[in-house]
Amino acid sequence: MYDLAIIGGGPAGYVAAENAGANGLRTILFEKKELGGVCLNEGCIPTKTLLYSAKMYDHAQNGKKYGIKAENVTFDYKKIADRKTKVVRKLVAGIKMKMEHNNVQVVNGDAIITKGDTNQIEIICNGEQYTASKLLICTGSEAFVPPLPGVEGNESIVTNREILNLTSAPESLIIIGGGVIGMEFASFYNNLGIPVTIIEMQPEILGGIDKETSEMLRNIYAKRGVKFCLGCKVTAIENNTVHYTDTQDEAHSIEGDKILMSVGRRPVLKGFGLENIPVETERGIKVNAHMQTSMPNVYAAGDVTGYSLLAHTASREGEVAVNHILGKSDTMQYNAIPGIVYTNPEVSSVGLTEEEAQAKGIQYKISKLPMTYAGRFVAENEGQTGLCKMLTTPDGKILGVHMLGNTSSEFICAACMAITNNLTTEEMQRTIFPHPTTSEILKEGIFDLLQHQ
Repeated sequence: MYDLAIIGGGPAGYVAAENAGANGLRTILFEKKELGGVCLNEGCIPTKTLLYSAKMYDHAQNGKKYGIKAENVTFDYKKIADRKTKVVRKLVAGIKMKMEHNNVQVVNGDAIITKGDTNQIEIICNGEQYTASKLLICTGSEAFVPPLPGVEGNESIVTNREILNLTSAPESLIIIGGGVIGMEFASFYNNLGIPVTIIEMQPEILGGIDKETSEMLRNIYAKRGVKFCLGCKVTAIENNTVHYTDTQDEAHSIEGDKILMSVGRRPVLKGFGLENIPVETERGIKVNAHMQTSMPNVYAAGDVTGYSLLAHTASREGEVAVNHILGKSDTMQYNAIPGIVYTNPEVSSVGLTEEEAQAKGIQYKISKLPMTYAGRFVAENEGQTGLCKMLTTPDGKILGVHMLGNTSSEFICAACMAITNNLTTEEMQRTIFPHPTTSEILKEGIFDLLQHQ
């Protein structure tokens, strides 16, 4: 019998398996596809690899702003796609090595829970039966494709999975959904010079992100040629034509070579025998702060809980689950989860937005500074202004930080640590920030807040 069985080898599953194996638990990990899950194989890593190629192309085209001239700059889409595949394979191999190093048995196949009680869980995979005293479910999520007329069997429609497998660039792209995934693919193809149209049902892109930074980002891409149809509802898709209504309920249609369906994701709750154990579900599997389900020896982590569909959240949830199994004091906190949109420029945020603080009736102080207050940002981002918005309580505790500008994703973790540890602006002011770095914008924001106490 195994101490822990894990179904799903994505960011929650493989991080949990590594932690469990390193701490002496006899661990088995089931994965029906490739280790790394959607994030590594169909999401985070391949998209960021593509986006970096697009950024390099953009730099080459616009180098004259920095005194660098390059003529007849072109791109090779197949080589961009091949490099993406190479990066993914390298990282998948790295995870396999981690599993071997920590004595985790990996079984490739469809794992099915056959039955279970508070003493043991039985699982069948590839015709073999396995038992474990504890189970961690990390089955992730899948792209949601709404049942619109004309969707089923339409070869013009792709999700995040199929679009990553294209070996040539589409002539034009319609993106249904202006969320994080939609905006990142819009950034990639727009940088390559591909006409892009985004149809979004909400009045603004990037729902849940600070509205001011979302609007600024949208305006940047609108100037670059991306067409935004906000407050619009798709009614049907006919071959490569999307029919939709606008805010006045007037009908419109637009044609595109490819149509990216990017309206959200939903937890995978079927296909692995969840119905054979008495686990409660709502929009996902219900868990407590230790990631325990209604069965004390069954845990769930990652997108399958339906709460925060982010890879880094999943990894942390996997850690919390294993730490609880090991008897360590640890609970999951959701008030300091960073969110990144890897466009160019990128958006980075953590904590409460101004809109959320207002809706909850929370009193707050605010600092809004252009990223140009940081010298390195000016040196490396010709013609860009950016934004750093910081929210604190009246007594100075950090509530939220929202930034538009490269390379904010690399230092948003400083704001995460401040919120996690209830740091005040005075306490953060004592921290020495390296100079010159773009991260100094946080120091500038803290100083601005302290000056207006």
